[in-house]
Amino acid sequence: MKPYRRTTGYLDRLFSSCRARFRPLRATAMALLLLVLPIIADTANAAAPPPGAHVYLLRGVLNIFSLGLDEIAAKLRAQGITVTIANYLSWASLADEAAAEYRSGRVQTIVLVGHSSGATALPDMVARLDQLGAPVKLAIGLDSVFHTSLSGHVGRYINFYVANGVGTAVATTSQFHGALENVDVGNSGIGHLTIDKNEMMQERVISAIDAVVLSRPHSPSAARKNPGVRAARPRLGTANAATTANE
Repeated sequence: MKPYRRTTGYLDRLFSSCRARFRPLRATAMALLLLVLPIIADTANAAAPPPGAHVYLLRGVLNIFSLGLDEIAAKLRAQGITVTIANYLSWASLADEAAAEYRSGRVQTIVLVGHSSGATALPDMVARLDQLGAPVKLAIGLDSVFHTSLSGHVGRYINFYVANGVGTAVATTSQFHGALENVDVGNSGIGHLTIDKNEMMQERVISAIDAVVLSRPHSPSAARKNPGVRAARPRLGTANAATTANE
């Protein structure tokens, strides 16, 4: 019995010594875990895609002059936002697809962005979606190359255009219900082929989308960083002033 007792006593002393030595390590590990958990939680929240939102991006002619939309798409996807990018010729089928998703309940927020001919197609896509019972929350045109007119329901329509280039302002019809902003950015050094690729313009587009998709306050950081773009905003009372029509 004595050898057994000696062995048991030795093991007890050994375990007690190990516990004493590892106690500081355990405290350190717990402290590190408490520091890491908030970071993990924040990362998980940032990666969570916003439910029920879909952004449709319409390129211009030949898909080679609107590559800035691909950059915008990548930035939106990095936020977890569902994006579809296609040529403007697909606007009717995309409208049908968006309306079907809206009616099914999978999508509650529809956002449209188009450049060049893609911007020219936006009013037609807005009108078609309205006829299909799927209102557009936000539409952003980047330098439409033809005169267009809006009808139907849209929460907010922003038309960025280069007045001293090929771009034109967007008009409204009596069937339009929503808010229209015609913003001339021609004085900021932006041209028709660069408006979609300009970093400040991309920030303005993404900021407006985030405001409706992620429920964030709209704060165009590009306007603060680029005084030229801010100065290009139309003043109320001018021919390019924002037009609002209510239901």
